[in-house]
Amino acid sequence: MSAPLAARVDAALSRQVHPAVAAFAARLAGEADARAVLFYGSNLRTGELDGVIDYYVLTGGPAERGLWPRVSYREWDCEGRTLRAKIATMTLAKFAAACRGDSRDTTVWARFVQPSALVWAADEAARDAVAEALQNAARTAARLAVALGPERGSERDYWGALFRNTYKAELRVEKPGRENSILDLNPAHFAGLLPAALAADGMRFTVQGDTIVPDMPHFQRRAVLSWWAKRRRLGKALNVARLVRATRTFDGAGRYAAWKVERHTGVKVDVTPWREAHPILSAPAVLWKVWRAKRQP
Repeated sequence: MSAPLAARVDAALSRQVHPAVAAFAARLAGEADARAVLFYGSNLRTGELDGVIDYYVLTGGPAERGLWPRVSYREWDCEGRTLRAKIATMTLAKFAAACRGDSRDTTVWARFVQPSALVWAADEAARDAVAEALQNAARTAARLAVALGPERGSERDYWGALFRNTYKAELRVEKPGRENSILDLNPAHFAGLLPAALAADGMRFTVQGDTIVPDMPHFQRRAVLSWWAKRRRLGKALNVARLVRATRTFDGAGRYAAWKVERHTGVKVDVTPWREAHPILSAPAVLWKVWRAKRQP
């Protein structure tokens, strides 16, 4: 790996976070016997504790097969306030493979070329493995950004091309231009990231002011676009499969849904044992309750 990219990733992973975020991560790590815990999302950017804190819990052992990650929801009372977390759990081995682009997944490397912080690690070996994985995520993303982007352009042109295409490949309900908000909200993170990632990937390029001119041979571009086409075709199908799986395996789905309903509608939903065990079957009754509450003056 090139020193500039390694230094960038190490600085990003080492950023300071709210002590409660780190304490929650340590708690989750202990429950899962984890190797590392990553923190990402809007709360990382704002430093606030409201809403849902997003974690990736990375465990030991061989890379799992089938659909991953497992998703769960936890609440924790910390010093008089309730913290809420959505947790994706997978092995560190599978996470590293996904960041390299070895799997058919379109989400992990695209998610982790964006900002994240390593808020808990079992040891230096785990920290090094996560850092290497995130460097590979940047290399994977940069390679595809160049293949999809213009022959010459600004960093924003390339990252914009990447995120437009990855959004289209996933089952998302996003307004056009959603990819711009990623860049607008994280300008310092992306400034200089593309040249660092390209250099780490061994790709030649020149910089002319604010313009980058990559030297990607035709055969390499064709190989990268072929690699992407296979993942693009499977992207939405994988999203659907994961959603179906989540209806049976999302631990804490009832509480998470109840919190989301109250947050967005103001209608409190009591989480009974039956609703907790059957969030999908209980949804019609919950929607009826919300509709009735909204009809009242």
